[in-house]
Amino acid sequence: CDRNSEACDTIAFARKIWAASQPIIGTEAEAYLRARKITADLSNAPLRYHPALIYRESCNSPSRKLPALVAAVTDNSGAITGIHRTFLDPVRNAKANVASPRRALGAILGNGVRFGVVEEFAIIGEGIETVLSLKSAMQHLPMVAALSAGHLAAWKIPAGMRRLIVAADNDRAGQNAAHKLADDAKADGVKVQTFVSTEKDFNDDLRRVTREHLLRQLVNHLQ
Repeated sequence: CDRNSEACDTIAFARKIWAASQPIIGTEAEAYLRARKITADLSNAPLRYHPALIYRESCNSPSRKLPALVAAVTDNSGAITGIHRTFLDPVRNAKANVASPRRALGAILGNGVRFGVVEEFAIIGEGIETVLSLKSAMQHLPMVAALSAGHLAAWKIPAGMRRLIVAADNDRAGQNAAHKLADDAKADGVKVQTFVSTEKDFNDDLRRVTREHLLRQLVNHLQ
């Protein structure tokens, strides 16, 4: 690791959690995603399940163990640089009722959760649920979850990328981040298109509008 020692420690810890997690199929993590109307095939997704990850509200707070959806964050070489954890309610198919149910660990900036092989073309959005909602409409397309608006704006565009579709959340932060990434991509000679969710994000579109609505949006931007 050529980063500073503290960063290397967090990357190593993230990889340790990933290695200790289990395949997602048939777990509470899969049930959580299915409850959000996500129908995408998860069998080869960079997603796992951990039945009892430690959660603390703060460094000085008592710890508790919660089930979690664990996503692998990778760089453009495919190396795992971190993880993203979505802590889950142990009873309901929902996020845990805690202050920060979503937490990242490791080197996240510039990297992302990759669904499929990202080389010359990709669709990129913010959240895992957002990107999996688009995957539910068009499974075969390579996609990336940047994990936040700030990380979307700072995503490192792979060398050799020729076309990028940026799927923006319908808020100021999401659209500003999408425009920043689009400008950077265009400066690198990449053909870029941006489209915005009808509702707050594309998972809301999937749940409140229809899968067919998402499919039409994707088809329109792929032409």
